[in-house]
Amino acid sequence: MLVNLIDNALKYSPTEGAVELRVEQHERHVLFMVKDKGPGIPPREQSRIFDKFYRLDPQHHNGVGGTGLGLYICRELVHRMGGRISVTSQRGRGSIFVVELPLARVPQASDSLAGAAS
Repeated sequence: MLVNLIDNALKYSPTEGAVELRVEQHERHVLFMVKDKGPGIPPREQSRIFDKFYRLDPQHHNGVGGTGLGLYICRELVHRMGGRISVTSQRGRGSIFVVELPLARVPQASDSLAGAAS
């Protein structure tokens, strides 16, 4: 999922543009943020980019290929892990993709004792 988001950020950013990856751990979840300096996504399209086979540039005018499955697969993987994925973007100023995943619960020694007592 992260490889796809980073790959997209690199594909859509100008050669001199930087791609930023940030990871933040919070009390109950972890956030992954991928920020690019690409052309941005029009507001009316932002809700559709996670749809299966959807492409902003279906004719590949901008020279970026793809099937329109990458973001769809990312969304499905994130949802199956109990998380959320979103995008904020401004035309001409890039995009920020945010993935929020719940932290795995680490079993405590008392958990196994409680199961043994049953």
